[in-house]
Amino acid sequence: MTAALHDDQPPPGEWTTDDLDRLPDDGRRYELLDGNLMMSPSPTRLHQSIALLLGSALQESCPADLDVTQGVEVRLSRTRAFIPDVLVTELDAASRNPSHYRPNEVMLVVEIVSEGSRSIDRVLKPALYAEADIPYFWRIETGAGIVVHAHKLDPSKGIYVETARMTDGILLPEPWEIDIPLSRITPRSR
Repeated sequence: MTAALHDDQPPPGEWTTDDLDRLPDDGRRYELLDGNLMMSPSPTRLHQSIALLLGSALQESCPADLDVTQGVEVRLSRTRAFIPDVLVTELDAASRNPSHYRPNEVMLVVEIVSEGSRSIDRVLKPALYAEADIPYFWRIETGAGIVVHAHKLDPSKGIYVETARMTDGILLPEPWEIDIPLSRITPRSR
């Protein structure tokens, strides 16, 4: 498998999560979309700083039965696996110290939109997270200041419905009462 990756050739057939497990730990972000391997470029400092600050702010207020982390894979199926920028999971699942989560262990996924992944973060990932029944999805845009778009799954339609668009702070009643001033997730240089 590793040789196939270095030769830029996929394994016979489509990529699976089993193939991901055999890839070297080389610091790259590998994701799967319908059996196709995707590699994301390194995120920017702004992107990473927002993820770090948001994760820390969420951890302070989240209920004791939940856990907040960054950049851990969520395996939606055998041929689909994404790495959200920030995610909230069940504490029992986090206690395993997993390298990946199942969708039913995830409460919230957050994607911070990057230049090279706008369509994926805005359209594709939310549709597939919704299909996997992950209850909450947030998208953070950074083009003209920080804007947080909060979405909740409508299980009858299998899609996310936007519940808030926030430019001053994150003030939401669910998945738990959240009140985070935008200054808490704004990096110092912005």
